[in-house]
Amino acid sequence: MIQVKGLTQSYSSKNNVLEDIHLEVNQNELCALVGRNGAGKSTLIHSILGLLPIKKGSILLGGISNKKNSWKRKVAYLPEKFQLYPQLTGSENMHFFANLGTDKIAENRINDILKQVNLWEARTKQVKGYSKGMLQRLGLAIMLYYDTEILILDEPTSGLDPMGREEILHILKTLENKTILLSSHHMDEIRQIASHIAYLDAGKITKYTVAEFSKTVSLGGK
Repeated sequence: MIQVKGLTQSYSSKNNVLEDIHLEVNQNELCALVGRNGAGKSTLIHSILGLLPIKKGSILLGGISNKKNSWKRKVAYLPEKFQLYPQLTGSENMHFFANLGTDKIAENRINDILKQVNLWEARTKQVKGYSKGMLQRLGLAIMLYYDTEILILDEPTSGLDPMGREEILHILKTLENKTILLSSHHMDEIRQIASHIAYLDAGKITKYTVAEFSKTVSLGGK
């Protein structure tokens, strides 16, 4: 579903941030993208999403080149900091973003997703009063509304307390028929939900199963 072939990216003529990257995330796979700070995780994600022009290589999303606009119907992206409208309620934010993707809003779907992310009771409250965990779950809810085949999440639990992290992980565990690429630096989380790990180091990437990664690579920390 996600195919990166021979990707090379740099911000100067001297040093490549990514060098001849090859990565394939298969259908219904949850692959965690890990690496030390500055390894190039954000550069890779932004390249996949077409936010950075590709210096060399190719990227396919659901079999479609990311140079074509039609790939966007197959992918939903949740950045680390999702910009919501604080003066609107949770439900109003859902409706606003849902309306960007279609002329007809599926009310039942919005209601079901708000319940799925445990925001049904808070749906009529302005999001300026939401906790960070609630804001992140609302961002995830908006992404899920589009019902795309591929989900890309950039540090979805960053800055959350343990309870907030567990809530996000629980939601991700319940998703079906989704191909997910998720960047994280919390190894305990990755071991809970990921089927594979893509380890980015010194501009190169290696893909492992979770068991293989635990035996082969030590990042220390969390």
